[in-house]
Amino acid sequence: MHKVYILESLKDKSRYIGVTINLANRLKEHNSGETKSNKSKIPYKLIWYCVFSNKLRAYEFERYLKSSSGYAFTKKHLI
Repeated sequence: MHKVYILESLKDKSRYIGVTINLANRLKEHNSGETKSNKSKIPYKLIWYCVFSNKLRAYEFERYLKSSSGYAFTKKHLI
């Protein structure tokens, strides 16, 4: 199962969107600084996730959420 997730930085309230199989482990990686792209914004909290049985659909939905229309959808419907 693939999980599309949204994290929020407790430091500056910015958001990170990603896909993973192991959500608990991935959150630990983000908060320990193992993820270089957003290391400066730790700590993070999980604010939303959705489970997909199909890997391709999960990555497509992640890509959509990262788009401008997906950003609007997220603000209106998810968080």
